[in-house]
Amino acid sequence: MNQKVFFGYLLFILLANPVTAQENAGKSTKQGYVGGYMITKVEKVDTTFNAGYSMYAAAFPLVKEYPGRSFQSGLFGTWMFPQNNSPLTKKDFYTDVEGGLGWWNDTEYATETPKFIMGGVQLNFVGWANGPGAGQGRDWSDPKGQYGIAQLSPWILWPPDGLNLKQGTCGELFGSGYLPLPLTEPKSITAGKNVPTGNQCWTLFLNTGNFKGPVAFFTPYFWTRASVDEPRFSGLFLDQRPTQANKAYQMETQHIRSAEATDSKGQTYARIATTQYPLGSDGNSDLLHRLMVYNKKALWDKVEAWFKGGAAADGTIDLAGATMQKFQKDVRSNWSLYGDHISKDKRALLNITSYMDANVTNDTTLRVRWEGEFITRRKTNNGSVVTLPEYFKLVKTGNDTIGKWLAVAPKDVPAETGLQNVSFRNTDPRTPVVYVTPDDKGSCWKTPGPAAGPFKAKLGDGSTVTYYWYRFADQPALLNADLTKEEREEMQRRVEMLHRNWTKDRKYLPPPMIGKLADIDPALIVTPPKGMEVGYVPIVTRQGLK
Repeated sequence: MNQKVFFGYLLFILLANPVTAQENAGKSTKQGYVGGYMITKVEKVDTTFNAGYSMYAAAFPLVKEYPGRSFQSGLFGTWMFPQNNSPLTKKDFYTDVEGGLGWWNDTEYATETPKFIMGGVQLNFVGWANGPGAGQGRDWSDPKGQYGIAQLSPWILWPPDGLNLKQGTCGELFGSGYLPLPLTEPKSITAGKNVPTGNQCWTLFLNTGNFKGPVAFFTPYFWTRASVDEPRFSGLFLDQRPTQANKAYQMETQHIRSAEATDSKGQTYARIATTQYPLGSDGNSDLLHRLMVYNKKALWDKVEAWFKGGAAADGTIDLAGATMQKFQKDVRSNWSLYGDHISKDKRALLNITSYMDANVTNDTTLRVRWEGEFITRRKTNNGSVVTLPEYFKLVKTGNDTIGKWLAVAPKDVPAETGLQNVSFRNTDPRTPVVYVTPDDKGSCWKTPGPAAGPFKAKLGDGSTVTYYWYRFADQPALLNADLTKEEREEMQRRVEMLHRNWTKDRKYLPPPMIGKLADIDPALIVTPPKGMEVGYVPIVTRQGLK
C-alpha cells in the first residue's frame, strides 16, 4: 500500500505510480489489477477474551516474481479493534491495529519474500505507525505516527521499511500477537488537556525460529492524542478499551497486476501475474494456524503484580486466560479484476473457489487443497508451491451482464490478444529512497541522544541500516509520548526488569502444533554492547543501499 498499513483502509488509497501499458503486449491490451479478499470463517468465542490475540500465518512469496510497486497485498491477518460501546460507527470512528505480512506500494526495498509491519491506525487514518520510527510518509516536520511505537527488545533491529524475514521463506509459520503490558500508569491529563490516557501498552510478541518475545509497543499517547482536539472520543481508544474478542481473519489483496484484451470475435480474456501458495508434503496449503485470544489473566495480571513488588512474571502466556478460535470449513473469495476501464459496479469475480477445497481445514488450521486442470505444482529452492491459473475468459450467461472470469488453458487464448507476450516483471528504474531521521543537534534524536554507535547491518533485502543504542527512556518515541521525566524513569525501571528476565530464546506465545517456524532476517538479530545489556535498545536511524 501507499502508506504501508494494509488492512481496512486499503480501498481509501489511490494507486501510486500506475503503469500505463503492459510491456510487449498487443495494442488492444489494457492494464488491470486483481484484488479482493480471501475470507475464512471461525467460531465465536466469549467476549471476555478481550486482551489481545496471537496467530501463526504462513509466510511465502505470493507472486513468482516481484513486479514492483504496482503490487500490493497482505497475507492472512486480522484487524484488532477496541470494543466500542458508543453510538459511533466505524465511518465516524475508525482505529485499530491491522498490520501483518505483506507487500506495499511504498516499500523501498521489496523482494518476493514478504515483510511484517505493525500497522496501528490513529483516528480515521490521520496517522499510522508501522514500527519504531516508521509511520505515515517521511515528513519529520509533521510526523504522523513516526513516534507512535517504542522499541522494547534489546536484541532485534526494526528497519523502517518493515521487518524482514529470511529471504526464501516459503510456507513456514510466522508467529505474532499483541498483548497489553502495564509499562506506564494511567493519566488524567493529556497534552495539558483534561483528557485521560490509559496505560495499556499494546506490545507485539513474535515467535519465530530465531527470535521469541516482545519487540515493540504502541505508546498510549499514540491513540489518545486525537482526544485532545476532539474530547468526545475520550476513553474509546486502545489505551483504555478492551479489544473485540471476535475478529475477521482474511487475506486482503489490493492489487496484483493483470492485463485484459478482446479478440476479433468480441471475446474478452485476461492474464494475471503468476500467483502461488505454499505446498506441504500432503498436497495441502496450511495458511493460518492456532488462533488464540486472551484475557488479562494470560499476562497482564502477573506483570502488573510484579511491577508493584510481587513475584517475577516470566512472560509465558498463561493458558488459563486463553482460548482458541476454531476454524470452520469455509473459505470465500471475492477477487475481481478491475482497472480504469472497468467501473466498480462492473467488476467480474474470478472463480478461485472452484479450484480451492477447504474441506481439509480443521479446528486449528486453515488448510486448503488446490485442484483442477490448470493448477500446477513446482519445487523452489526453499520448498514447493502450487501455481494458480494465469489465463481467464470472461463468460456471461443468461441475464448476467457482468459475467465471471473462468480459468482457461494458455493455448485457448487467441494469439491476437497479445496476452502471451505480456510481462509483469519489475520495470521500475527508480533508485530506492533513502530513509533518514532528523540529524540536527537540537532534535530528539540527538538530545539527549544515543549512548553508543553508529553501527551498520547489511540486510537480506539489499539495504543497509544504520543504528544506535539509546537508553530505553531516552529513545525519540518516548520523548514524544507526552511523558514527564519521572514517568519515563519509571518506565525505565520496569523495562530493566523485563530485560533481565525475558530473554529472546524462551517460550512466550503458545507454540504451533504443526509445521516449522519462519526465521526473521538473521542480520536483524543484534547483541547489546558491553555494559548495555539491560535498559538499552537499538534504534535504526537510516536505511539505504549503502
